Amino acid sequence: MSTVHAGGGATTRSGRPLPRPNEGVWPGLATAPHSPWRAWIAEQLFRRAVRTLPLRVELPGGVRLGAGGPDSPLMRVHRPGAFFHRLGVDAKIGFGESYMVGDWTSSAIADLLSVFAARLTTLVPPRLQALRRWVERPQPSSERNTVAGARENIHRHYDLSNDLFATFLDETMSYSSALFEAGSTDLVAGQLRKIDGVLDYAGVRADSHVLEIGTGWGGLAIRAAQRGARVTSLTISPEQKRLAEQRIAEAGVADRVQVLLRDYREAQGQYDAVVSVEMIEAVGAEYWPTYFGTLDRLLKPGGRVGLQAITMPHDRLLATRDSYGWVHKYVFPGGLIPSVRAIEQNVRFHTGLRVAESRSFGGDYAETLRQWRERFVDRWEQVAELGFDDTFRRMWEFYLAYSEAGFRVGYLDVRQFALAGRP
Repeated sequence: MSTVHAGGGATTRSGRPLPRPNEGVWPGLATAPHSPWRAWIAEQLFRRAVRTLPLRVELPGGVRLGAGGPDSPLMRVHRPGAFFHRLGVDAKIGFGESYMVGDWTSSAIADLLSVFAARLTTLVPPRLQALRRWVERPQPSSERNTVAGARENIHRHYDLSNDLFATFLDETMSYSSALFEAGSTDLVAGQLRKIDGVLDYAGVRADSHVLEIGTGWGGLAIRAAQRGARVTSLTISPEQKRLAEQRIAEAGVADRVQVLLRDYREAQGQYDAVVSVEMIEAVGAEYWPTYFGTLDRLLKPGGRVGLQAITMPHDRLLATRDSYGWVHKYVFPGGLIPSVRAIEQNVRFHTGLRVAESRSFGGDYAETLRQWRERFVDRWEQVAELGFDDTFRRMWEFYLAYSEAGFRVGYLDVRQFALAGRP
């Protein structure tokens, strides 16, 4: 992948042309949609929304919007025409795409997005929110999480490059929230504490046979095997399986861990404990009953499940579960974050399990994402050497900052659950 600098006359404050996407890699992205009426409406709504927000918006010609002071986050809109046309045609996707192509920039993007996230439910007037069902793009049927569809959705994210993920993850290669000790931001220690927490919730001991749904890069399987447990770990990512097996062998526990390229719905047998860390977000509401039913089916009587899940408020889940946004298009196709209530209802109605314990630590995810984002930015030259272009850099930076903002303001949370099986 390579970066192309295209025209339009827009430049950074240093006078350099703003980068535009390589058309061969990002077909059509460089050209903004054209819808004057929608763009006009989007501009009026944007101006109204930012008028009282504690931020600053700077447009060409010295126009300034927002109620922020000199220390508040600054959003520079370099190409307002393209920006408002993208917002008008599809605000949920257009805002992020505008950042990807350089229509707007910010040197404090996580701070800026946190301001928007804190007012997310009130940025659009209630009368217009009622029109959502007629104007929002629905989830495409091609991204349903059937057995085949789930493999394709996972492939589009987790098979990007193991080396890419290694540039910003810590040595445990954990791509989920750390659980920090009070007063500590040590990422490795926090990730091991998170893994130990979910293994403890599942009651994993030296004689346990553990099923892990969602291998990642093997960090949890290694930790469980180091306790003396036997682990069967399932993944549908060939790239993850390859590196996980390599890491498991290097840790000296290959005799205790088996990694299978298998969908959770295809799993057989029964296990003393089942663990699944931040995999439910890729399941989809349509398959939540199947997912929880599978946990129940695979668990031996008296066993326990350790589950870690990102969650959102239930009313926001109901309002957004069928809509298609920027994260679906560019990062997690087919993804859906559940609510605590949705998890509890699925456990109650579709299993013989019960929620025995739970704990939340959303603030720890904000810190985890901050560290990932800073590592990614600081090590960009290493990422670029892997073949990724500047559009990808801005896409990934936006994704990490957007997620961090959600956890910062409490729009998102993360929770571990201990599910007790039948006696």
